[in-house]
Amino acid sequence: MRSVPRCTPVALVVLSLLAACGKKDTAPPAPPPPTVSVITVAPAAVAVTNELPGRVEAYRVAQVRARTAGIVLKRVFEEGSDVKAGQVLFRIDPAQFQATYASAQAAVEKAEANLAQADLKVKRYKPLLAAQAVSQQEYDDAITAQKQAAADLANAKASRQTAGLTLGYATVTAPISGRVGRALVTEGALVGQGEATPMALVQQLDPIYVTITQSSTELQQLRQALASGRLKSVGKDQARVTLVTENGEAYPNAGKLLFSDASVDESTGTVSLRAEFPNPKRALLPGMYVRARLEQGINEAAITVPQQAIVRSAEGASVMIVGADNKVIAQPVQASESLENKWIVNSGLKGGERIIVEGFQKAKPGAQVNPQPWQPAQNGAAPGGAPSGAPGSAPAAAATAAKGA
Repeated sequence: MRSVPRCTPVALVVLSLLAACGKKDTAPPAPPPPTVSVITVAPAAVAVTNELPGRVEAYRVAQVRARTAGIVLKRVFEEGSDVKAGQVLFRIDPAQFQATYASAQAAVEKAEANLAQADLKVKRYKPLLAAQAVSQQEYDDAITAQKQAAADLANAKASRQTAGLTLGYATVTAPISGRVGRALVTEGALVGQGEATPMALVQQLDPIYVTITQSSTELQQLRQALASGRLKSVGKDQARVTLVTENGEAYPNAGKLLFSDASVDESTGTVSLRAEFPNPKRALLPGMYVRARLEQGINEAAITVPQQAIVRSAEGASVMIVGADNKVIAQPVQASESLENKWIVNSGLKGGERIIVEGFQKAKPGAQVNPQPWQPAQNGAAPGGAPSGAPGSAPAAAATAAKGA
């Protein structure tokens, strides 16, 4: 039988060391810091706006009324169409007015004949008076008759003019250019009997007015911000107004602010403002409810961050800051105004901080991360938290007030 080799104590020690080295080499390496997307915020000038309720009103409104009594013979216009000033809308039976005008015309012709006769008599008497063939009394009577004939002619012409106006009123025309609504009377209706009967309504829709209401409290806060220098005025006659229609779409044409009331409505505590908008496609109609975004000041050092960078909890809003050592810090902020797809940070940031935009689930306060520049989508916000321009560029799009956000 062959003998089994025995291990010496030295060999056992060597084998133990080799086994220990083998176990150490198989331990997993430490994971690298998680990668997060960050932006560096910087102050920039943005226009501060208020989103206010408003109602659309026609630029001009004219009620078409019967100015003389008569029977409607015909409606000439098409309901809901655009009409020009002076365009015929209705025709009233003119027979009686034509007869009155003809009578007035005959009276004018008679008065002209009487005046011609009086003129000839004065011309004949004048040389006869010099030859003492007629008395002074007869000549004075001729002069008086001439003046009476001239007055009668003037009166007859005035009556003819009145008859002509009445005859003209039988043809009802549009007082202004605009869109005419439905007819308020039909053929055969008696109009103008004792009152000016409404017949139609014409409204000018291009341009068009929007009446906006703003609370007196917000207006006072705005004035205080302008007085303290926190906001800069956009300048007289430079306030830009944009609209959001009832279906939530932005109206493509910007308007201009015309004026604001000098008094506060006692029942509502609001001040009315009026803006004017171009309306070439008649998309805005009188009575329509809209939301007006009114630029009322410029914040020249506003700090904006993408909306997804704000973390909201029961304690309030905060952002995740990556410090110089690449460790995450939770920073409380106040952000109550939105600017397109960004928030305007009122307090908590000074500029220059690196804010985490993506990767929150991997970024915990105190943890170390690997920050990388954020690459926004094509329709997203520009990196850096500023509008699409460097800090100090021209004011960006208006900042819409979002109270309680």
